[in-house]
Amino acid sequence: MASNEAFSRTLIDAQLGDAGWKISDGISTHFEYPLSDGTKADYLLCDRNGRGLAVVEAKRSSIHAPTAADQARHYAELADVPFIFLANGREIWFWDWRNEAHPRLVSTFYSQADLERRVATAVQRRDLLTVPIDKRIAGRDYQKACIDVLCTEIKLGRRSLLVEMATGTGKTRTAAAFIKRLFEANAATRVLFLVDRNTLAGQTEENFNEYLPELPCYVLRSGRRFDDAKRITIATLQSMVNIYRDYSAGYFDLVITDECHRSIYGQWSGVLRHFDGIQLGLTATPCVSDVVQTDDDKAFVRDTLRFFGVDKPTFTYGIREAVRDGVLVPYQIYKAKTVKTASEGGFEVKKDELDWSAMDEATAFELREAFGEQGSIFVDPNALERRFTIPERNRAIVREFREVMRNGYQDAKGIQRKPVPGKTIVFAVTKRHAETLARLFDEAFADDKPHPAVRYADYVVSDTGSDDTRDGMTKIRAFKKEKYPQILVSVNMLDTGFDLPELQNLVFARYTKSAILYRQMRGRGARKAPGKALFTMFDFVGVSDVLEDNDDLVQGGLVRASEPKPRTNPRRLLALDIDDQINPDTRAWVTMDADGNLVQPDATEALAQAIGARFESWLLPREAQFNPEQLRWLRLIGNTLRANADTLGEFTADHLDFFQSFTALGGQAAAVRLFGGARALETLLSSLSLAVFSPDATGPDHSGDAVPASLQ
Repeated sequence: MASNEAFSRTLIDAQLGDAGWKISDGISTHFEYPLSDGTKADYLLCDRNGRGLAVVEAKRSSIHAPTAADQARHYAELADVPFIFLANGREIWFWDWRNEAHPRLVSTFYSQADLERRVATAVQRRDLLTVPIDKRIAGRDYQKACIDVLCTEIKLGRRSLLVEMATGTGKTRTAAAFIKRLFEANAATRVLFLVDRNTLAGQTEENFNEYLPELPCYVLRSGRRFDDAKRITIATLQSMVNIYRDYSAGYFDLVITDECHRSIYGQWSGVLRHFDGIQLGLTATPCVSDVVQTDDDKAFVRDTLRFFGVDKPTFTYGIREAVRDGVLVPYQIYKAKTVKTASEGGFEVKKDELDWSAMDEATAFELREAFGEQGSIFVDPNALERRFTIPERNRAIVREFREVMRNGYQDAKGIQRKPVPGKTIVFAVTKRHAETLARLFDEAFADDKPHPAVRYADYVVSDTGSDDTRDGMTKIRAFKKEKYPQILVSVNMLDTGFDLPELQNLVFARYTKSAILYRQMRGRGARKAPGKALFTMFDFVGVSDVLEDNDDLVQGGLVRASEPKPRTNPRRLLALDIDDQINPDTRAWVTMDADGNLVQPDATEALAQAIGARFESWLLPREAQFNPEQLRWLRLIGNTLRANADTLGEFTADHLDFFQSFTALGGQAAAVRLFGGARALETLLSSLSLAVFSPDATGPDHSGDAVPASLQ
């Protein structure tokens, strides 16, 4: 039966219905549509007025659908329609046959509205390269060159593009000018701009409202639907994951991915691949293998290049070119290895240096076991601030920073240098670490405060649990726009995407093995500002040594490095959380109100979002195992789980005879036949329930403010 064309048509009918087509109204959809030469098109899809839009050529599932391209083109010519779909019940291929040489695989049929938009814009489409670039938005030579390169690639028929542009060189401006050119050329009417954190979504909305006031944009909130009246949708992966399947492949004409974490090109690429728009990736990460250190770095580069189908970015403008052209400022590094720091051989920890009173009993017991009768042990540096803290180390960092800011230092040539006082970001490890450093910095610079109640230093973390900071955006705005705080200690909030040209100093109190993340953190200080000639990086963890910061952009050399200690054989008993990574799947879901403030979602909505994300995490890697009708049932199950999140604790075959959406399809008996027997169905639903409802289940069901695990 699976090879029978009639069965394929049953599946195709269902797929058309899923895309919103009215199968039996006699206006939108025609079956066996007669043509002038006596042949018949399997389907003719029409607009709301009955005018033809596309033909659908249906084949048996055993036939590769694109082999019918010539036959379908003949039908499309006779029917005088611009679009073709080739389908066999398993796959759907779309072909704009008048403008493209070959059909391409798509995830769904286009909806009627999406085809109507495509027809309307095609009539008025202009040559992209003849539309002027708005120089008020992107007036620099390399920005204009980038837009021209992208438009040339699109004219050649390429639909996957990757731009590598150093932090601070105006990726968002370039993207905005590119979008405007596409809109004015009628090459696009609806855009998805995907970011990896809620803070960046709000920032992007502000930028687009400034650059593109004539193109309405909005931030998609978790649990909401797309706003059809707006032209640009700004969203995080987390806000997309539960709704993207409800829309046709043709909903977006252009999908821009801005610095999204590695999984968007690997595990979660289904979200992007669902939409049949031109794909544009924006990154500040050098997409070449010689800059990476960790396996996650290599995987990020590999998956990004593979997703876009390129061996190198479509356009590149790196930090060297940016500094050479005066677009970014160079930097100097201050190294102080007189405190505990990252070291290849580990470092000594003395028993009396540890704050035993701050430890839970399990950690204290483990440490006592590790020390035994010894007064000190050697520890892997990645354990710092994870399972224990060394209070003296934090105090030493703060003292050293104040001393250098007050009195300067001598560089390698003996020349006295002094960093420029001003806004400073400190990269910390955990919330407790950030809170401690903020308090110590505040105390150290108390004499610079106008009043004791003013915070010279504050902290902001990405976590949004019950005991975490809820006003992160408020703190960030104050840091950017007000004199105080001068120092903001960050955990995963300011590493990427944060823009403050006046930033003068970066303090590394956190170690990372990732060259990609290090370069992104470093890029926070590179933006130009009036009177800013360079910025200073304070490396208190040895990260610049390990990651070989030799970009030839450093002014004055590296200073005050202490003599290296003798190599030792460190004990690895305390090398806990050695990858120093935060998994996006461990975050809490957050939403933002109209003013950009973090808002805790309603408990039921949050649970529905979490369950929906876990369901997607379970289904996406398994999609290839199921036929279209099975996938249709599974997606109905996913919708049911979300809709009943506060009442369901499992999903069994009996539920198929309870909910109307399944009983209308034949209920449990139909599912048993569809999935190959009662035992196979039971095994499938058990796997699903375990992934969705188990207390240990994980999925991207937490905060969009997570920092990518691959970039830690």
